[in-house]
Amino acid sequence: MIEAIVTDIEGTTSAIAFVKDILFPYAATAIPDFVRAHRERADLAEILDGVARESGLPRENIDALVAQLLQWIREDRKITPLKTLQGLVWRAGYESGVYKAHMYADAAVALRGWHARGIPLYVYSSGSIAAQQLFFAYSEAGDLTELFSGYFDTTTGAKQDSESYRKISEAIGVPPDRILFLSDVAGELDAARAAGFHTCWLQRPEDSPAGAPAGNDAHPCVQSFADIALPGGA
Repeated sequence: MIEAIVTDIEGTTSAIAFVKDILFPYAATAIPDFVRAHRERADLAEILDGVARESGLPRENIDALVAQLLQWIREDRKITPLKTLQGLVWRAGYESGVYKAHMYADAAVALRGWHARGIPLYVYSSGSIAAQQLFFAYSEAGDLTELFSGYFDTTTGAKQDSESYRKISEAIGVPPDRILFLSDVAGELDAARAAGFHTCWLQRPEDSPAGAPAGNDAHPCVQSFADIALPGGA
């Protein structure tokens, strides 16, 4: 019986296009001025320290650090200092009403339903925890943050590393074989399965190159949250 559900965001609860075509370009445009205007803030200083460590660039060369951040965005790198900074920048966009986070209607319905049934819900995404919370707070389906018991990001570990899922299991206090992980990325599902999790592969026509579930012996494939059957009938 499933005692907890962990979900990815991009391509799973929400369209890849929202992140790719709205959030990433907004951050790329806003980051240079944001960094230069707030670089003395303690949280931003810590981020820039991390960029310098990751890149090997001089900490005092702000222009080089900004250029590196923009390069990482173009490369879609999953680097913690970048993800943390994007979260800070995206907050301004959400709070000013520039955009709302896309949410598949079937995902919102299922998440609310599972929560009402008492199943604890968690998020594991490459975006920072702050960015995840903003995403669900300012979603098209309303503020969904009350549905979630916790959030995990790359500070827990890489999403295609099975050890990350073992850490999540330990953190939430639920055995791996009683956790369901939802994602649109096969490598993440493989890692979760190796850690003992149940898995479900979201292959939405809008986001999947094939346009339909391909089927997989290791991971049940569905097009919608409405099609997810919880293992053990939970």
